[in-house]
Amino acid sequence: MYYPYLRGKQFELIALREFSKETPTPSHVCPIIEPVKSSFNGLKAAIDALSGKNISFALVLNPSDGDFKRENQDILANLPSLKELVGWIPAFIYRGIGSYIETYIAANSLNDVMIIFQDSIDLSKEDVNQLLKNNSVKYVVANIEGDRRNRRLLAKSGKELIRLDDQFHEQPRNADYLNIPEEKFTEEHRYYSEDGYKGFADYVTLPSSFKESGMLPYAVAIHMTYQKNEDEIFVRHFVSDHNSDNTNIPGKFYEAATKLKTFYSGIQGTQASSELIAILDASRYPGLGVLKKLSIKNHLELIENYLTQQK
Repeated sequence: MYYPYLRGKQFELIALREFSKETPTPSHVCPIIEPVKSSFNGLKAAIDALSGKNISFALVLNPSDGDFKRENQDILANLPSLKELVGWIPAFIYRGIGSYIETYIAANSLNDVMIIFQDSIDLSKEDVNQLLKNNSVKYVVANIEGDRRNRRLLAKSGKELIRLDDQFHEQPRNADYLNIPEEKFTEEHRYYSEDGYKGFADYVTLPSSFKESGMLPYAVAIHMTYQKNEDEIFVRHFVSDHNSDNTNIPGKFYEAATKLKTFYSGIQGTQASSELIAILDASRYPGLGVLKKLSIKNHLELIENYLTQQK
């Protein structure tokens, strides 16, 4: 099972809505969604779309990025319909205080809970061990590759271990990707089960650190993953050429998307890549948010297709 980690920003949520609409069920993708907006309309729409297709998802109930840096809201109180849904996973990011999570679990009678360790996991801490002994905790998401002791201890805990990796190598500027046409993205879809994991997770084709919306870029970069060989998925960076200022973004989109169209003329693409090429052929500029949405959809579709073929 693949657990893409996405923030609840507008186009991430739209990507999930469209993916759920276009994907046959059962799905091999279970999104982890961390809310970042205190307005819950977009999140509700995504949840309705996912649940309507019986696609499981995990929802972080203790977010701290975006609007939640400035205000504290009870996610369950704002989404009362969650209590009626079957198949969703209550998730918590561990931030050094496990007792708070245990109290919230008990107060809301939560089961099959997911605990996410975004940094390292320290099993020498009694607080961590106590949390992982909680019978309501089922999933542990962490990056412990190379840490044999922790892997062995977690394997004995009876929890379902999901490997978390930061696969996207963010560059300071979009123009910097001109020097990196493509690079290896992941091989976990091929090996996670052999390595003893129940699933694998990453931040898709987005940086792991949360960023608020910024200024217009000098360069337009489109990041698309593709199956390079039997074992590896690579990410290809399609970048505009005229990047001296932040004007004429539609023209820069045309430059980057034309490179993408040429590349996909030689390989099998996805529905998302075909959608982007159709936009180019129609001489439309869709906006930077749509480019991000299609990059996400492309990767979800790619992994979904691969895992489906392995069954």
